[in-house]
Amino acid sequence: MAVTTAGDGSLDTETRPQSAACPDGATIAYHLTPGKSSGVVFLTGFHSNMTGEKALALEALARARGNAFLRFDYTGHGQSSGAFVDGTIGRWADDALFALDTLTQGPQVLVGSSMGGWIMLLLALRRPERVAGLVGTAAAPDFTIDLVPDALTLAQRETMMRDGVVYIPDCYGGAPYAITRKLVDEGARHALLRGPIAVDVPVRLIHGLDDRDVPWKRALEIADRLTSKDVEIQLVKGGDHRLSAPPDLIRLTRTVDSVLTLLSESKS
Repeated sequence: MAVTTAGDGSLDTETRPQSAACPDGATIAYHLTPGKSSGVVFLTGFHSNMTGEKALALEALARARGNAFLRFDYTGHGQSSGAFVDGTIGRWADDALFALDTLTQGPQVLVGSSMGGWIMLLLALRRPERVAGLVGTAAAPDFTIDLVPDALTLAQRETMMRDGVVYIPDCYGGAPYAITRKLVDEGARHALLRGPIAVDVPVRLIHGLDDRDVPWKRALEIADRLTSKDVEIQLVKGGDHRLSAPPDLIRLTRTVDSVLTLLSESKS
C-alpha cells in the first residue's frame, strides 16, 4: 500500500485526506484517527461521501473515547479517484475491504449508512475475524435488486436498458446521478436477503418510519436473516432516510458508544 498526502504534499489530517493506492492504481481518500481497539469504520451511502454529518459525529465520538476511527470515500465518490458511473456494489465492497485490511488494525465496529449498510454486511461475511459489531442506519442491502427498479419510471427503465445509464434528479438538491444497468445487474451477485446472513456479532439497526427511499420494514428483513442472537432495531418516528438531524446524530453516537462499551466489557 502506498500512502501519500493530498494537495501540495503538506500533512494536514484535519482538513485534507490522505490517500491509499489500490492494487489496480485507483486511490482511496481517507481520514484516519489513531486510537485503541475496537476501532470504528464508517461506510457511506450511495452517491455520498465521508464529509457528512454522521461521519463527523462518529469521528468526534471516537476521539472522545480514544478509539481508532476511519472514514473514507469509495472510488467514484468524494475525493477518491474514478468515475461514479463506473461503480458497482462489488467494486465499492472491494474498496471497503481494502480500507479495512490496509488502514485498520484489530477488531472493528462497522457503521453503515444506507448502501453502507449493505457493504458492512458483505464485509462481516468476508472478514468475520475482523468485524466485532455492526450498526446500520437506514441499511439498504439489495437495494439495486428490489428498490431501484421499482423507483424508476417506465421511461427511465427503458433509457437505462437502451443506453446503459439513466440520470436521476437528486431529491436532496445535488447534481443528477447515474443509475447504470451494470450497477443493477452486478448488484444481484451480492444479494443477501434471499437466505441466512451468517453474521454472529452484535448488530444495531436504526431506521426512520418516514424513510421514503428504503422502507423501514427492510430493518425487520435484515434482522430476520441474521444468524446473530444479539440484534436490536430502533424505529424512529418521523425519521427520514438521511437521519442526520441533531437528535438522529445523538441517537447514532449513543448506539455506537453502547456497542463499543459492550465489546470493551466483554474483554474484561
